[in-house]
Amino acid sequence: MELSVDGRKVYAATGGRAFDSALPTVVFVHGAAMDHTAWMLQSRYFAHHGHNVLALDLPDCGRSDGPMPETIQAFADWLIRLLDAAELERATLVGHSMGALVSLAAAAAAPARVEKLVLMGVAAPMPVNDAFLDAARRNDHLAIELMNDWAHGRAAHVGGCKIPGMWMIGGDMRLVERAKPGVLHDCLKLCNDYGNGSDDAAKVRCPVRIIAGDRDMMTPAKSAKALADQIETADVTVIANCGHIMMIEQPDAVLEALKSAV
Repeated sequence: MELSVDGRKVYAATGGRAFDSALPTVVFVHGAAMDHTAWMLQSRYFAHHGHNVLALDLPDCGRSDGPMPETIQAFADWLIRLLDAAELERATLVGHSMGALVSLAAAAAAPARVEKLVLMGVAAPMPVNDAFLDAARRNDHLAIELMNDWAHGRAAHVGGCKIPGMWMIGGDMRLVERAKPGVLHDCLKLCNDYGNGSDDAAKVRCPVRIIAGDRDMMTPAKSAKALADQIETADVTVIANCGHIMMIEQPDAVLEALKSAV
């Protein structure tokens, strides 16, 4: 499905079913330099169980036009305009990592538009290692290697893929390698520069589920719990033996956590 926001194309996967404005809608918002394919299992499940699904390619990612907004707050405003473009009064937002920050800020800026909120692999603030950020600025492949090393739990480093014969880290490496030059850096900088987490958390009024991985080295579970403490309506699910890219690393456990939250 293609939408137009600010005169630019935005691609959204619908989980294999046509969009029906009469159904509740779940908007999936991916993390840094990824695209809609990060949500393959989860988006198809909800599309075939009574929901509309919009698994987005964010600006400058996947099949969507650029440019990327320059701040998390500007990104949140863009996300609300996307709801306008899809003619949605309200939607449930499910965000991962950078997408979680965008979703949090959107729920704070426009509480009447967000029915429920799911934040995965989240911390606020979300500082980025200087060497990681510099490698991404130089478009050095080291940045992608660091990202995939730190973003996966221990089991993923020694196999662990639910599909026999598939290499989880290699597949996620290829996903980020598809991003345009500079996109990974721009995403990381957005996360690093976002300083409104506490203020935005205090403005959220809808039900919130925070999903954390107990082996997440990028946004540790303790950071997710600290954010939850600032949101009156939040509860936390911690997934065992799981790193940062949880919807790929532990897809079934993530889906179960989403079923009770969406």
